[in-house]
Amino acid sequence: VQLQASGGGLVQAGGSLRLSCTDSRRTSRNNAMGWFRQAPGKEREFVGSISWNGANTNYADSVKGRFAISRENSKDTLYLQMNNLKPEDTAVYYCAAARSSYSGARIDQYVKWGRGTLVTVSS
Repeated sequence: VQLQASGGGLVQAGGSLRLSCTDSRRTSRNNAMGWFRQAPGKEREFVGSISWNGANTNYADSVKGRFAISRENSKDTLYLQMNNLKPEDTAVYYCAAARSSYSGARIDQYVKWGRGTLVTVSS
């Protein structure tokens, strides 16, 4: 698996977690990256994205002001800092690499996917 997400776990509402996603093949530095999540019984949804150089970010309305995406291309690593977590944030979180250097919320813009990491927020 080229993209590997980690950092999930169980946290109480109001808590924080930081997810990481490492590209083992080091081939995504010029690609935009994104985070998606999928809750049980629901479709996969966009969380946020970041351009190849980190200058541009986009977020779903449901996470704006609480989540922050960043990347360290020198380490081939993408991050998702999640603060003030809510029970509705419970899901499996996936990282993905886009086809181009800039990307948005459309799932078909992403061509490489990693295995997810489970985030559970208790009330």
